[in-house]
Amino acid sequence: MSDNKYTAEKTQYGMGEAGVTTPPGQQAQPIPGQPIVSGQPLPGAPGQVQWMAPPPAIPGCPPGLEYLTQLDQILVHQQVELFEAFTGIETKNRYQIKNALGQQMFFAYEESELCMRLCCGPQRSFMMHVLNNLNQEVLRVVRPFQCCSGCCWCAGCCDHCALTIAIESPPGQVIGHVRQRGSKWKAHYEILDANMEPVLKIWGPCCFCQAVCCTCDIDFKLMTLDESQQIGKISKQWSGITKEWFTNADNFGIQFPMDLDVKVKGTLLGALFLIEFMFFEQQNQ
Repeated sequence: MSDNKYTAEKTQYGMGEAGVTTPPGQQAQPIPGQPIVSGQPLPGAPGQVQWMAPPPAIPGCPPGLEYLTQLDQILVHQQVELFEAFTGIETKNRYQIKNALGQQMFFAYEESELCMRLCCGPQRSFMMHVLNNLNQEVLRVVRPFQCCSGCCWCAGCCDHCALTIAIESPPGQVIGHVRQRGSKWKAHYEILDANMEPVLKIWGPCCFCQAVCCTCDIDFKLMTLDESQQIGKISKQWSGITKEWFTNADNFGIQFPMDLDVKVKGTLLGALFLIEFMFFEQQNQ
């Protein structure tokens, strides 16, 4: 992406040049030279946004992912797109990424082509740019277009039928992959390191009850490689009847061990985006 296009994207998604990400709809601007204090709203926007304090650099940790070393849970809230809700035309997705206290640490936005969104829907290729509160891109999720892929029956016997995404941090340097695996009916994924070696597995439920009357969460279990122990989960959380009925903006959560490798934590964030597009991106009817 060129510098001019990247600057335009930051402006479009509410990220000014003052050094602090301001999500769309928020008019808050930081006072120049004033540090962001953990748990304190930005000046001019009391009670609207709370920011997680930037942690110090950690040796061996990809720059910008230091936040994840302090967490065992992540909340991901997709922002409602009114134009999409009223017209049904698929727009670029945007997400706020927070800790368990609701303090924002990342903001993610999708880069994709309009033709791809209109013709391919949730099967489209995309780049998901993840920025910290200083407008620095700290993680990138790359999903190539794969025609006739995604079927759980075929994914196990033919690699080109299995959906695969790459996670980069910093952008351009791969830290992990997520690969769909074959199964009879359950969603099944492998979490891979940069060398394509399996690290963890994810198993989804047998079926997905997305009816408005169902207020339960939908869990994808995070398992050890030998599947002997569940160590966490990725959950699609109930968003409320209005949001569930009229939009396809969803809330998600990730739980994992505190001492899990930070690169694996970043890869799990990429796995969440893949799961969201595969199972929950379709416009609710």
